[in-house]
Amino acid sequence: MATINVDDSENLEKAIKRFKRMVEKEGIIREFKKREYFVKPSATNHQKKTTLERKLLNKKRKSEKKDF
Repeated sequence: MATINVDDSENLEKAIKRFKRMVEKEGIIREFKKREYFVKPSATNHQKKTTLERKLLNKKRKSEKKDF
């Protein structure tokens, strides 16, 4: 849980920026977006498989360009 202590003399904008950095560092927003809706495990596996195939295809294309 991200919490910050704000002094009376501290500028509010600085405190907000500090809070935003802390939230980003802890990955709270990323985790929230990830859990925003349920994705079936089979869909996740399918997505991982297609991204891996795409990466391998791109590597193959790059290696073929270097050969010429």
